[in-house]
Amino acid sequence: MELALIALRQTAVMFLLMGIGWALCRGGKISRDGSRELANLLLYVILPSAILNAFCTEYTAEKSRRLLCAFGLSLAALLLAVLVSRLIFRRHPIDHFGAAFSNAGFMGLPLIQALLGSEAVIYSAPFIALLNFLQWTYGVSVLTGQKGGLTLRKTVTNPILLSLAAGLACFYLRITLPDVLSTTVSSVAAMNSPAAMIILGVYLAQTDLRSLFTAPRLYANAAVRLLLIPGLTLALFGLLPASLREARLALLIAASAPVGANVAVYAQLNHLDYTYASKSVCLSTLLSIGTLPLVIALAGLLWQ
Repeated sequence: MELALIALRQTAVMFLLMGIGWALCRGGKISRDGSRELANLLLYVILPSAILNAFCTEYTAEKSRRLLCAFGLSLAALLLAVLVSRLIFRRHPIDHFGAAFSNAGFMGLPLIQALLGSEAVIYSAPFIALLNFLQWTYGVSVLTGQKGGLTLRKTVTNPILLSLAAGLACFYLRITLPDVLSTTVSSVAAMNSPAAMIILGVYLAQTDLRSLFTAPRLYANAAVRLLLIPGLTLALFGLLPASLREARLALLIAASAPVGANVAVYAQLNHLDYTYASKSVCLSTLLSIGTLPLVIALAGLLWQ
């Protein structure tokens, strides 16, 4: 019941933030061009700051061990999600992208904190960093249909990878950012979820919401993202030793979150049907109120 209430609260916050974007667009305060510029701000400034901020923490041997463990498990979970999504939605780029990449930051983090405590958040940092990196590289190549999207030059110069490299350097080299810079990074990072949701609300203002519940493919996408991929992840992590219970549960939550809002952002930036992408985010978020508690309950029963 507690988990269901947390999921409900996060969903309510998401929809209130989307309501702000919807109202601004409907009131003529944000145009289509303006929403595109906000999306660029999110991808080039806010997301890199969020990733860098996640690693700006005091180094300890235990945290280092947790990070290495989390990187391995995160990569396995994300590759599984990408493979499943590719097999099912190969001919539907937006569904492929949406099913592969969850809203781990906004929906996953609060649940991890509530169930496992703030110390467990360190497991989600590598997942979110790798997720954003894969969105920027593999995800964009899926949306554009251009295999050249994964060139070495684009990979090593994108802001997501650069922020991840900077964050790891700060952590392992024990570099402490000056107070002014640290405060700036953390302040910008805090804009991540609100900015993504407000942008999504702007997108929704440009579409017919009645069609949200009448498109069969939206339900198929939600089923893969909320049930199939979490179920396979649960089975995969069940092969791990009981000593990793906290890590695998935290990452299962991250992997079971609904469709991430960035699918709509990337769809717009690549001139695709971002209103359809917005609908997939909204529907899967609503349905996740029931599926997230179910997946975690199953983990509690099966991971003895």
